[in-house]
Amino acid sequence: MDIGSSEIKVLEVMDGGSGLTLTGFASTKIGSQNETIFAIKEILRHAAFKTKRVITSVSGRSVIVRYVTMAQMPAEDLRQAIKFEADKYIPFEVDEVVMDTQILEDSLGDSSSPEMKVLLVAVRKSLVEEHLHLLQEAGLQSSIIDVDAFAIGNAFEMRARAQGGLPAEKVVALIDIGANKTNINILKGSISYFTREVYLAGNDFTEAVSRKFNLDTQEAERLKCAPAEQAPEVEEAILPTLDDLGNEIQLSFDYFENQFDRVVEEVYISGGSAQLPGLQRAFEGAFEKSVVFWNPLENLEVRPDRIDVKTLNQYAGQLAVTIGLASRVRRW
Repeated sequence: MDIGSSEIKVLEVMDGGSGLTLTGFASTKIGSQNETIFAIKEILRHAAFKTKRVITSVSGRSVIVRYVTMAQMPAEDLRQAIKFEADKYIPFEVDEVVMDTQILEDSLGDSSSPEMKVLLVAVRKSLVEEHLHLLQEAGLQSSIIDVDAFAIGNAFEMRARAQGGLPAEKVVALIDIGANKTNINILKGSISYFTREVYLAGNDFTEAVSRKFNLDTQEAERLKCAPAEQAPEVEEAILPTLDDLGNEIQLSFDYFENQFDRVVEEVYISGGSAQLPGLQRAFEGAFEKSVVFWNPLENLEVRPDRIDVKTLNQYAGQLAVTIGLASRVRRW
């Protein structure tokens, strides 16, 4: 279940052993966070899903992701050690957050002073508790709470694995453009080495169209999504915002490349605003790299007797987070 700022998307999946099968899909728009619990209950009532177990994710300024270099140690010692290191890297008190950690590379530096690269994730307890309360109110059982950016990476990895896998040294950037934020996740092989949220996204493009055509928000959203013969004017309206977003993404690439002395080779785009007029051209000009729109549904089996396949395919580009959460089923 991907609980976004403007829409909730839910997939029901079954692990058949050889791969995931999609057995249910539902979505609904939400106008505000106050409507979220009502919207979840309505989805569950109409969709008739057969399970109450759910995997969700969190994002936003209460979610802190850091890539930390530490002295080499066994994984079982890391969780204790990170508690003493965490206050260097997170802007909250340690007792205010839920933390998790994972070793990304266990052998850095020379033999006299071996180090390792560690992923540290900290989420404010208040956000986790709010999330759990939503799910419990809807009668759901939370199995896993993930982070949006990592879910996108998992969806991409699952797609790539079905196509032969990700080359271990290849560096790609995943850009998911949602309603109020854009997620950036840079992978080397299947490992995430950089994540960032940029608060420029679909709502900013809608606002630009609203100003250009003197429309209210709903009318501007409709025109943005289906500009037809007005596509050139819509592209002109959103181009300054596209340029701003492209500059923010390029700053992230520059930081990663300076930190790791590796170049981002390809850029993969997903999200509800991915197909905006002029986006591919603007991004390829800004990044001087190949920009690819990818489909998170590729290579997944769908039960057509349980899902409206046409509707599902219309949502395909927006389902990176949801598919990534579904991939965690195989790791229970």
